[in-house]
Amino acid sequence: MQAFTTVTGIAVPMIEDDINTDQIAPLQLAKGLEPDWGELLFKRQRLLPDGSPSDHILNRPQYRTPSILVAAHNFGCGSSRESAVWCLAGIGIRCVIARSIADIFRENCLQNGLLPIELPQMDELEAAVLASDGGSPFTVDLPSQTISHGAQSWSFEIGASDKLRLIEGLDEIGLTMKHEAEIRAWEAKTAQDSPWLQEARDRRLS
Repeated sequence: MQAFTTVTGIAVPMIEDDINTDQIAPLQLAKGLEPDWGELLFKRQRLLPDGSPSDHILNRPQYRTPSILVAAHNFGCGSSRESAVWCLAGIGIRCVIARSIADIFRENCLQNGLLPIELPQMDELEAAVLASDGGSPFTVDLPSQTISHGAQSWSFEIGASDKLRLIEGLDEIGLTMKHEAEIRAWEAKTAQDSPWLQEARDRRLS
């Protein structure tokens, strides 16, 4: 998993509630088993019926390669498809900032090195992103838990475990393996204290 510490780039405003994973990653339109995830992102909204580009915000020149997406309530709701995160990452988005984020989508972000930030009070940030209109970059700094744009700055909260995972680039297996020494010590002690357990037959294999 790609680690996350900071990202600086254009913030694209999609200030809407309930943007769901089928909108983000319309898999029904995918061609082949390994689609271009970035090309698939919001494809239904980005193309007109005749295949020509719509006026979707991601089709505007200043927003074609954003690093940050700013949304409203309940972003990433709907199905649990992990490909919604892959589509965002496919065009370079490393951070989603929203008033609220659907739980499963949030977990998928953490598993793929994309920082999900929930800011229930973000009127000033929204206004700054809209006023910037892709003309100047925003910076999200995970170690300091801040979002900055020029002289403006906003702080955000994130759980210590989630912060560690992202900074060190660890998925759940990686987090577990940080405790490998303790796991091996426990196994050795258990083998010594309860040797009969080591010889027990696994009935699932019979």
